[in-house]
Amino acid sequence: MAEPDAVELAKQRCRAVMDMIEALPTSTNITVSSSRTLHKLALRELNFLSRCSSSSSTPLSLNIGHLEAIVHILQHPSVAGISRVCKPIPSSCLKAVYVDIICTLNRNPVWIIVSDRKPRYISWHRGHRSKGLKSRLEEVVDAARSLQALEPCSIILFFSHGLDQFILERLRDEFRATEFNFNFSDMDFDFSEIDDDWVNVLPRRYKEACVLEIKVNDRNCGITSSNFNSKLCSTGVDELEILDKYVERDLGVPFCSVVKAMKPNPMIGIEDLESTSLEHLLDDTDLINFDTTALIALVSGISNGCVAKLLATPEDELKQKYKSNYDFVIDQVMSEIQKPILVELSSFLSGKRGIICQSVHSEFKELVTMCGGPYEKSRANYLLKHIIMVVPDMASKRMMCLPTTRKLALKNKIVFGTGDYWNAPTLTANMSFVRAVSQTGMSLLTLEHRPRALTGD
Repeated sequence: MAEPDAVELAKQRCRAVMDMIEALPTSTNITVSSSRTLHKLALRELNFLSRCSSSSSTPLSLNIGHLEAIVHILQHPSVAGISRVCKPIPSSCLKAVYVDIICTLNRNPVWIIVSDRKPRYISWHRGHRSKGLKSRLEEVVDAARSLQALEPCSIILFFSHGLDQFILERLRDEFRATEFNFNFSDMDFDFSEIDDDWVNVLPRRYKEACVLEIKVNDRNCGITSSNFNSKLCSTGVDELEILDKYVERDLGVPFCSVVKAMKPNPMIGIEDLESTSLEHLLDDTDLINFDTTALIALVSGISNGCVAKLLATPEDELKQKYKSNYDFVIDQVMSEIQKPILVELSSFLSGKRGIICQSVHSEFKELVTMCGGPYEKSRANYLLKHIIMVVPDMASKRMMCLPTTRKLALKNKIVFGTGDYWNAPTLTANMSFVRAVSQTGMSLLTLEHRPRALTGD
């Protein structure tokens, strides 16, 4: 039987969860549809409770604890790229399986299953009212190994009230599950008893939580490159050799401040290529993958002090120079005045090592050669020669398993897939591609920046 005022307490918990969904950090990159799904589930629970009576003799069945645990996980600082929440994963060849969260955790794609049941209610084998944990996990693991485009590196199991020893041993023996350190604060939120008609929000504790990891494969991130030999590529713009005489006055103080805060290129010489392996990058947690838009944003004259010069130029002259791109350039100028982009990029890049794939390297060189001015060329050359490491074109297996369409162009799949292979977020202004990937249900680690154009400065 529901305790007096238990319904009102549960309602308060629902409202608190809804508030926390709205306040999820932007770093999670949670999709609008995922946020909407969570909000609908909390609202559905609240509406159900609104129809209940505190004096009812019917036992009160709550789902709010499950939602609380999910939101608790979504608040973790290492969770990003949330692409699907509380929805089944469809498959043409397998029965749909339910996964609570599809996201990126510590830069790896994962599926997360959450249980808020007390240990005594978690059964291992199929029962009268339950398919059993073993049967459910077999379906999830089979799906994870079959749905290549959504294939996770790991399946994370979060039991918020812990597990009994029997089931824990079965998970270890039959699924090779190992303990997973979430590095969580053990507190989230909870609720006190009603006191003089007031409900006080208190921290909820997850000290009893048991978190396990099931590795789907030793390494899910495959490689699709005909010329990859685990060797470094050369860097630099051959036709634009940097000279020592260039100083901050030529490259720009803001630009120099950003690149100096980054980890430098290891400066591997051509003679060392045959003996140098890239595999050490797999352990580098400070990588950022640049697409072409990000490189242009760094070297653009608009980002580096020519805004006043552009605004002082007669409109007719600018329209003749930029033609159909005039409005695009002016919009960027106004954006730069309101919020300088290098300040924004500095927060992403400080202490990071930049990588680009060979396709981006070639495209960037071509664009700078054709459209860049002398200062933009100098900045581009410095960036490529001293800061950015060029790796071969490669793409994660899951990215290449996505269908190639107009919105999911092969060129972009290679660029973003390279970042996915190295577990590195891709810095980009190409949000149409990011949205197209998100619509497939794939979790992809990305960082958004505002676009900038080369000005001939």
